[in-house]
Amino acid sequence: MPVTKTNLMNAGCDGESIGNCPFSQRLFMILWLKGVVFNVTTVDLKRKPADLHNLAPGTHPPFLTFNGELKTDINKIEEFLEEVLAPPKYPKLAARHRESNTAGNDIFAKFSAFIKNTKPDVNEGMHKGLTKALKKLDDYLNSPLPDEVDADSMEEEKASNRKFLDGNELTLADCNLLPKLHIVKLACSVWGVTKEACNTCENSNIVKYYYNLINCFLYKLLTFFVEPILSQYSRIGALHNLSDCFLSVIHDS
Repeated sequence: MPVTKTNLMNAGCDGESIGNCPFSQRLFMILWLKGVVFNVTTVDLKRKPADLHNLAPGTHPPFLTFNGELKTDINKIEEFLEEVLAPPKYPKLAARHRESNTAGNDIFAKFSAFIKNTKPDVNEGMHKGLTKALKKLDDYLNSPLPDEVDADSMEEEKASNRKFLDGNELTLADCNLLPKLHIVKLACSVWGVTKEACNTCENSNIVKYYYNLINCFLYKLLTFFVEPILSQYSRIGALHNLSDCFLSVIHDS
């Protein structure tokens, strides 16, 4: 029996394209990196089709149907695909280092809370929380992984030269983080800093990490999701405050 995969994702503002949903984008990246053929069906949550309620009542996309079997939890979908689409036919995408799976995992939650905050008295605390989360990711990207360290060397430990969270290849950890970082980057309008500032801050590990993505083919996929992201966050005020978070991380690196 042929293996069939149908991916149901949140629709964008036009009701058809893939929308501003990092979980849908995460699943899209995983399937693409696995190198399998899959179908994408977008769902406009403002006009939910009747059969969606019958398919997965009380839940929201993304969903995955695999040979007729429905999967609705994104973490379980990820585990399922890694188990079923395994070597030698499909690449293993799991990170080799456990710490890579949690690097930057609180950035999007802190970003969302900060950007939606309407209470000026707690704004500064949220600003500091987001800055701290970004700095933590920046530090992790700068720290060499165990396989980058020469245990017999007497030289001072150097900064990591890897491209992504867990090495020079994209892993499940990147599939989780990059769509969220992409949203933050676009909401900040090029990180909330000028292109010239980014160019002069070569030691910013987050900037280098993101621009490593631009140089790989998956960036072309993520650019499909620009319009729904800009459409949503252009309606939310106080974006200019985010530039301070990125600037403080960049200049402290």
